[in-house]
Amino acid sequence: MVSENMYNKLAELVVKKGANVQKDQPVIIKAHVQDASFVKKVVRCAYEAGARYVSVEWHDSEISKMAYQYQTKEVLSEVPQWQYDKTRYQHDGGACYITILSDKPGIMADVDSEKIRAANMAYYQKMGDLMAYTMNNEGQWCVIGVPSMDWAKVVFPDLPEEEAFEKLGDAIFAVTRVTEDNDPIAEWARHDKEMIEHSRKLNEYRFTKLHFVSETGTDLEVELVRNHIWVGGGCTTPAGVYFDPNMPTEECFCMPVKTGVNGIVYASKPLDYEGKVIDGFWIRFENGRAVEFGAEKEEAALAQLLGYDEGSSYLGEVALVPYDSPVSQSGVLFFNTLYDENAACHLAFGRPYPENVEGGVDMSKEELAAIGANDSMQHVDFMIGTRGMSIDGIQEDGTVVPVFRNGNWA
Repeated sequence: MVSENMYNKLAELVVKKGANVQKDQPVIIKAHVQDASFVKKVVRCAYEAGARYVSVEWHDSEISKMAYQYQTKEVLSEVPQWQYDKTRYQHDGGACYITILSDKPGIMADVDSEKIRAANMAYYQKMGDLMAYTMNNEGQWCVIGVPSMDWAKVVFPDLPEEEAFEKLGDAIFAVTRVTEDNDPIAEWARHDKEMIEHSRKLNEYRFTKLHFVSETGTDLEVELVRNHIWVGGGCTTPAGVYFDPNMPTEECFCMPVKTGVNGIVYASKPLDYEGKVIDGFWIRFENGRAVEFGAEKEEAALAQLLGYDEGSSYLGEVALVPYDSPVSQSGVLFFNTLYDENAACHLAFGRPYPENVEGGVDMSKEELAAIGANDSMQHVDFMIGTRGMSIDGIQEDGTVVPVFRNGNWA
């Protein structure tokens, strides 16, 4: 069972190690109203770390759902200028962002997907240029989760509510490396060191492409951009502040060539996309583009994802995660990408992370496109890793190097 002491440790971890709040830095917290008691702990820790001010942006998923149900598509597509100006003000002030997740997976399942798409498209069109702040790690950001009853009932539908909540809490804290008697900040420092070492080895090989094969039928080749950089563990801002954007994280990730993906891939876990859980899906790629697909559940949502914009049917990320990662070994299907992507190797549709290529954070969209990077208004991860997955790295001279065997590092 998760104790009050463990919640205190998690709050301190996300402030001091995750976001690594600096003295006189503004802190913006995004959270569900049901998590108010934990948010107060994070606010206190942020002030104790020297935050200039802490601003909490609250939301409620049921209220958000009602907005989609009752508002017209035209109203949902209105993004006021003050929202842009507020975010710009935060960025200009050097703010860091902490996002706390606890929403019920699939809560938007019965909402008109056209409304969701229209609202998201309008938001990205209005706010798109501001997204470089986090995509380029210009300021720190961190995403974590805390258990909620609604989330727990989806993950453990056959258990009594209280037992399900406790079990979800135990799983979340375990994979976030917080226990009753450990020092999670020191634990994360050790973990970051291991992830950085894996990335260093991958970068030394200078692979031109990766070949994925699994027992599910996946047979996929992914070309990597020239001068690519594998990243694992945390990130560093231009000011030299190291932070951990995702807690948990078990991935080493890189940038694929937009037109360099060929073959078929089968998802190994469901994907919660815009509140709809897509399951049992597969995708076939030709010259980077998803040209065929199918799904056992929510195939229409998968079609929406792939048709979101021109770049959403191409990949922006390839990530390696061992099958024996703590998230995978927990045996829990979280129905939340933050957790499930750290249980398995995964790919992401949409925009890439510029940090994955030398000089990328200083490149324009046109310069990134010239080196083979994708571009999109969205970035959506989906899981492909399995117990039997093998991955080979192919070097420029044709040398084949085993990277994964039986789902783990080779």
